[in-house]
Amino acid sequence: MHVSLDGFVAGPNGEMDWIKFDEELFDYVGKRISECDSALYGRVTFQMMENYWPTAAEKPEASKHDIEHSKWYMNAHKIVLSRTMKEEGLSKTTIIRDNLPDRIEEIKQKAGKEILLFGSPRATHSLIQLNFIDGYWLFVNPIILGRGIPLFSGVKDKINLKLLNTRKFTCGVTELDYTVAG
Repeated sequence: MHVSLDGFVAGPNGEMDWIKFDEELFDYVGKRISECDSALYGRVTFQMMENYWPTAAEKPEASKHDIEHSKWYMNAHKIVLSRTMKEEGLSKTTIIRDNLPDRIEEIKQKAGKEILLFGSPRATHSLIQLNFIDGYWLFVNPIILGRGIPLFSGVKDKINLKLLNTRKFTCGVTELDYTVAG
């Protein structure tokens, strides 16, 4: 998840125009994502993804990243947290409307590989509160927003983390990869 230095994942109105990226970052993220077969989204982020990725590779101006991620997206199992969405017409998609703890646990037991949570601040907040996040893969952007949608909201108890990896990208973004420690 992209985050500002002061801990926001989006501006006050959901703006993400401050996020920096380049081919180096796309390639790095693409490699990690290709090793995972399930993606978890909140409704808003899923609808944004669903409006772009299924046809991104077919566009004449499609980049290498667009082609690779579109292929991955179409093959990945998508899990969406939403009380209002319907599953009709959605391929390889599971909608979780209620009973979040049991449904997530059930999916974790079936999942073949890692489940990555993409964006989705409200879904992230819910999963943090339920203690369902095993790690944080953050891309810290060189900006202080001052206000916006925070990454960590509603945290009731401290969460101890162990740093697994850091990496600085030429665009100025720094990766911080943590696992939840006991």
